[in-house]
Amino acid sequence: MVKEARKVFDKMPQRNVISWTAMVRGYVEEGFVEEAESLFWQMPEKNVVSWTVMIGGYCQEGRLDEARDLFDHMPKKNVVSWTAMVSGYAQNGKLDIARKLFEVMPEKNEISWTAIIISYVQYGRFEEAWKLFEVMPVRTTPACNAIILGIGQNGEVAKARMVFDLLKEKDDATWSAMIKVYERKGYELEALDLFHRMQVDGFRPNFPSLISILSICASLASLNYGREIHAQLIRTDCDDDVYVSSVLITMYIKCGDFVKAKLIFDRFSPKDVVMWNSIITGYAQHGLGDEALEVFREMCSLGITPDEVTFVGVLSACSYTGKVKEGQDIFESMNSKYQMVPGTAHYACMVDMLGRAGRLNEAMDMINKMTIEADAIIWGSLMGACRMHMNLDLAEVAAKKLLQLEPQNSGPYVLLSNIYASKGKWADVASLRKSMQSREVVKSPGCSWLEADKEVHMFTGGQSMPHPEHESILKILEKLSPMLREAGYIPDGSFALHDVEEEEKLHSLNYHSEKLAVAYGLLKLPEGMPIRVMKNLRVCGDCHSAIKLIAKVTGREIILRDANRFHHFKDGVCSCKDFW
Repeated sequence: MVKEARKVFDKMPQRNVISWTAMVRGYVEEGFVEEAESLFWQMPEKNVVSWTVMIGGYCQEGRLDEARDLFDHMPKKNVVSWTAMVSGYAQNGKLDIARKLFEVMPEKNEISWTAIIISYVQYGRFEEAWKLFEVMPVRTTPACNAIILGIGQNGEVAKARMVFDLLKEKDDATWSAMIKVYERKGYELEALDLFHRMQVDGFRPNFPSLISILSICASLASLNYGREIHAQLIRTDCDDDVYVSSVLITMYIKCGDFVKAKLIFDRFSPKDVVMWNSIITGYAQHGLGDEALEVFREMCSLGITPDEVTFVGVLSACSYTGKVKEGQDIFESMNSKYQMVPGTAHYACMVDMLGRAGRLNEAMDMINKMTIEADAIIWGSLMGACRMHMNLDLAEVAAKKLLQLEPQNSGPYVLLSNIYASKGKWADVASLRKSMQSREVVKSPGCSWLEADKEVHMFTGGQSMPHPEHESILKILEKLSPMLREAGYIPDGSFALHDVEEEEKLHSLNYHSEKLAVAYGLLKLPEGMPIRVMKNLRVCGDCHSAIKLIAKVTGREIILRDANRFHHFKDGVCSCKDFW
């Protein structure tokens, strides 16, 4: 209330340096720097606080030369005024000047050290921030929080955790920073463990940590944990926020609970484009092309302009469900109706759509006629279609392009190896593997996980890192084996990718991570409860066939989210209609 404050100030019968400084500070804090400046020069007497406040005002406006001139003319400086000038330079990106001034400060306090370290972190100069942090006499909580977040997101997660563990005076921001680092760097289980510890230690989860954990629940398909976080957001009245609602929708979609996601979407008004995009993309990932198109049309009819993400979602929906004509019309409308130039993601959707429909030559023509350079995603889409339709000639063209763009990516090697193996070209498979070894390309191991007993259980392909209950899982698979064969299951050895005896091939198929996870779900989850499995790679054809029949013979609904989309298995059929 600076206007009211000024009226009172003007009526004061006597004013001293404190009242003058209070009024100047009020103007500065509200952003009225010109008024502050005018009043400052009228002051009959100025103390070190007055000068420092005015320096802060100039720095706030980016008027560093004037701030420095004022600083240089100060009759007496203290650590606060030095810190104000150092912070001013740092906050305006003049870190080198700030550092020089910091080095010549006659006296430094905790605030001075904290200000310079936080500034280095904010501008991404993590190595220099760390060196300063190492020699900081007293490490403050804000400085530690900045370092944890900065070096952690820069990839030094272990070092960030070390700072976290050594900090005795943790606050909400400390826990939130470490959880965010774990979330961003793929340490989901560690983040969940820390989130639990945070509450045990008496810290109420704050908004940033709740959002981080929601993202992790989405990543891990951890529905029960996600529901708990949703309940906490309701208790704190945060669930009415449009951003939170979008995150909640995404979480429920990625956990396979589309009914709940749709309930949140339907009750929220007004909806922004992000929320519409979430639901359209969700329908697409669940193979519900008609519903995605219906929501897209509703969105447009309400006058909400679709953006680039909207078109990726709706084109993906058309691709996943084989709606080629609708997809082509929507792609054409991007330019003709919305004056939007398609990007590589939109072309990738079209190539994927044509490729899935078996129109590989049209997909190749589209790539050749593109006005922008095709990236790895586009060539990867073509490569996947070639695997589906066993087109070796085009697969080799796509693979060569991919290897030029991403020489260390194992994906093209694996897909091409799949095609060679399915055609019995074992010499070519061996040659590919030799090429991978010489280039030191490492294949990403298959990994699946599911939630049971309030824990996330991980499963890896093969027997290198067996689950603690591995023997019980194998007994489930052995019990299922005759039931599946009776239901018509014929193991597809081409997905084993080994030029070995048939019996050994079939044995290796049993160790695919998604089969292990499904078996564990049958072992641990109550009857009637859907089994929700997440996989880091695309589900293989053999596992897809097997899980369809597992759902049939056990009477269970199995929801599998792979790297590409959702598969809802029930009564021997999959929602993707074997089109993935």
